[in-house]
Amino acid sequence: MIFSKFESLPKTADVESPDRRNFMRTAAVGAGAVAAAGAAMTGGSVQEAKADSHMTPIGEKWWPSRWGEGDQAGASNWMTPEKTLDAVKWIKNGKVTRIGRDYEPSIPFFGPRGFALRIPGAPTGGPFGENMLVYNDEYLATEIGQVGTQFDGLGHIGAIVGSATDKADHRYYNGFTGAEVEGAYGLQKIGMEHVKPFFTRGHLIDVKPQKAWDVGDEITPAHVDTALAAQGMSLDDIKEGDAVFFNTGWGDLWIKNNDRFNSGVPGIGMDVAKILVDKGICLAGADTWPVEVVPNPDPKKAFVVHNELITRNGIYIHENLIFDELIADGAYQFVYVFAPLPIKGGTGSIGNPIAIT
Repeated sequence: MIFSKFESLPKTADVESPDRRNFMRTAAVGAGAVAAAGAAMTGGSVQEAKADSHMTPIGEKWWPSRWGEGDQAGASNWMTPEKTLDAVKWIKNGKVTRIGRDYEPSIPFFGPRGFALRIPGAPTGGPFGENMLVYNDEYLATEIGQVGTQFDGLGHIGAIVGSATDKADHRYYNGFTGAEVEGAYGLQKIGMEHVKPFFTRGHLIDVKPQKAWDVGDEITPAHVDTALAAQGMSLDDIKEGDAVFFNTGWGDLWIKNNDRFNSGVPGIGMDVAKILVDKGICLAGADTWPVEVVPNPDPKKAFVVHNELITRNGIYIHENLIFDELIADGAYQFVYVFAPLPIKGGTGSIGNPIAIT
């Protein structure tokens, strides 16, 4: 399947499953069923969706992008010298806050992913010279773009618009086909090497105080308005090229209760996603593993916000972030800084995002 992150997709709202892997496995559907379900969302068959060049299982044809045919950078195109100078104005006290988590074997993983670090030899080499120098290297085995605090690239998510077996019907950001993108040894298009480093204004929307959020709870526009008002902010603060983040409190389960953390999440739905698209943001992030609500309130749909942001609009997603220090400081607006690893052909990136206030 093309969904490297989503080995299987939910058919029903199974919110009682204690394990994200089992939740996905027991609700699995094939790639062909995904295409059929997507077509059902638009009220037609897969064949009808394919026949109509202006309609796909995730809505109207989305290419070429606003940045032109052939663009591979997506919403990171908002990162211009002018945007940098605008963002710098938000730095008042110079405090740098890390908003990424530690990478370690005990973190919650999506499905069978893993993280293993070894120091071969311990020490790896030496001693050398009269000073008896020794050194250590690490060997790391992991899905380097899709574990822990993870940044989803444009080649991570696509949609099947016709035949699941025809790569010409696998479509990604800017309409790139599976035949153009997919490769066993790295993406041939829209890989991580095309993403521009981020230095932009960030807005944190803390919905945690509003309720005890649970699996499958959707963050609505009303929740967003309430949170912003409590923080002395409004949607008008969000400008083109800004980054927007959501704190649900779900991150409090990190390592403490991985089964519950993995069982599903509260998160944004399509109503909020479309607002973010209209605002022209560059990136959405959260303290959860998908940012969006899982399972989707509509059992026929799965990870539709990923398709809306990444596939249709080239907007990046940053997952499993931590905002505790920012919230303690009352710092809901800051400069977001992140340089994804330029792994040629990569689908995403680990890394250490920071907030500067």
